[in-house]
Amino acid sequence: MNLNNAKKSVLPIMNLVRMQGVPILDQLHLEERLLRCDLKNWCIVNVGTPQPTIVMGISGKPSELINIKSVIHNQVPVIRRFTGGGTVIVDKETIFVTLICNREAVPLLQLYPQPIMSWTGTLYQDALRDFGKFSLRENDYVFDNLKFGGNAQSITKNKWIHHTSFLWDYDERNMEYLKHPQRTPKYRSERSHIEFLCRMKDIIPSKSVFIEKTLNSLQKHFVLQPIKSDDISNAPYAPSSRLLTRQELEHDLLSTGT
Repeated sequence: MNLNNAKKSVLPIMNLVRMQGVPILDQLHLEERLLRCDLKNWCIVNVGTPQPTIVMGISGKPSELINIKSVIHNQVPVIRRFTGGGTVIVDKETIFVTLICNREAVPLLQLYPQPIMSWTGTLYQDALRDFGKFSLRENDYVFDNLKFGGNAQSITKNKWIHHTSFLWDYDERNMEYLKHPQRTPKYRSERSHIEFLCRMKDIIPSKSVFIEKTLNSLQKHFVLQPIKSDDISNAPYAPSSRLLTRQELEHDLLSTGT
């Protein structure tokens, strides 16, 4: 009996969906549907979203997190997603990786935010061990002391989701739409967005190398089964991730008196 095949056979199956340039709101709707209406394990990889878009956590308040006047003036879309976490601006150079797992998918994993964060940290540490000095700093993925990956999570009765936006590259001008958050990680030390971030393209040879390394790391825990996004069933549900309207942003701005 082949021991490698025996080991592989006991690993749980994870469906793998690879996408290119799917709008981030469509991706969030897909993720939420798979989290709430599907029993299987999923990995979603999406390379880029067509236009710069701000994505806030479920409890984010626009006036505290973004420069609303410039956002409205330049018609930058603002999304409130269904998970917690901070605020990011994403674009065609962002790589999105999402893990959606059953309670039993990772043996002995306690389904609380920090244990899940720690487990994913070891997953990416394995994937990126040949590049830079990777670490999990509070809830961020960093090289040395510079952030390149922002995370958000949600835990339901039967499943959990962990999704990351990876900064392959970014336009410094877009970072001006984001305010300095009132609550920041200690390691940030009051640094501006530009001082606090790094570009993965300066550290890793290519996007395809990063994705390949990530999937290789995942294969130590799951049997990956490629699935086309068109083949995913469209179970009916009401998504909670949505675009904020101009009226909502203006109302939030007026409520601050600025």
